[in-house]
Amino acid sequence: MNVTGNDIDALKELINIGVGRAAGSLNRMLKTHISLQVPYVKIFSPLELKDEIAKEFNAGKLSAVRLVFRGPFTGNASLVFPPDSAAKLVDIVTGEEPGTADLDALRIGALTEVGNIVLNGVMGSIGNILKQHIRYSLPTYSENTIEDLLTLNVADSTTTIVLAQTHFVIEQFKIEGDIVLLFEVGSFDALLVAIDSIRPGGRETV
Repeated sequence: MNVTGNDIDALKELINIGVGRAAGSLNRMLKTHISLQVPYVKIFSPLELKDEIAKEFNAGKLSAVRLVFRGPFTGNASLVFPPDSAAKLVDIVTGEEPGTADLDALRIGALTEVGNIVLNGVMGSIGNILKQHIRYSLPTYSENTIEDLLTLNVADSTTTIVLAQTHFVIEQFKIEGDIVLLFEVGSFDALLVAIDSIRPGGRETV
């Protein structure tokens, strides 16, 4: 399936709605404003993806909550933070005094629950708008380099991967992070078909 500029724009709009609703949930939890960037959407080979995420994200270890999704479209969604931002967010959510950036099991559980709320908000919104049922795994927390955090374990170098990324900032608490979605190519075609079904005039081809 050829992907047009209109396809990318429609996907950006869809993700923007999902991320906006998820940010609303986070806003209510933290009682503060969250600034969102317009989603970035691009298509890569696995090798190109590795180069791109190395360029877009800071080097070193990051904290992430990851949610694998299955259904008409397949991939994973991640909420990614620099470690200091992750620690600040946990302190605010739990009401604890600011402490070390190292996260113990209790604080990891709190961050995982935040990630679960945000990522389910994103994917749930996308599924509801497209009238598609999406199944989720339990969210998992990990600390690693961005290359390892966002790996899809794709063996075939000819496979196409779709990266969708939205950067957000909570200025009051100096917290920043990214909501990152990765779609496998076969499921991306199914995603475009689902978008077409609700888009006035259908899909334009080139």
